[in-house]
Amino acid sequence: MKIRNIMTAILLVLGMTAMAQETFKVRIENKEYSVFMDLNLYEETIKIPGQEILGETFGYLKKTNDSRVWIVTGVEVDADGRKATLEITNDYGSEDLIATLTLNADGTYTLRQESGSTLKVAGKSKWVKLPKTLTFKIEGFKN
Repeated sequence: MKIRNIMTAILLVLGMTAMAQETFKVRIENKEYSVFMDLNLYEETIKIPGQEILGETFGYLKKTNDSRVWIVTGVEVDADGRKATLEITNDYGSEDLIATLTLNADGTYTLRQESGSTLKVAGKSKWVKLPKTLTFKIEGFKN
């Protein structure tokens, strides 16, 4: 019986570790602003469609109907595995910012722009500034 309890505890810990390492390996979206983020904040494995020449990155933020992106160029995941600090740069390299991405208790993610440039995406013939705090949900995506 003791061996069974020990094995169960080990499997539980391993399962929790695997789940924690998937927290920021995700594709999330905000439908209100038609933006999404494709992320792997643990290692640079994400290629930006149409911009593969940039190589593998930690991820990016993109409007669904525009080719321009904001690229995650640096990451620090907190010890608890529920919050990450992101360095983000636009694909021209002319603007950058620091933001935090937090996994909330309800399964949503909150992106908060902390300092630097303001995230902007293309709107109808003008740039649209995204709010400093934006909520994302995991949704099904089609490429």
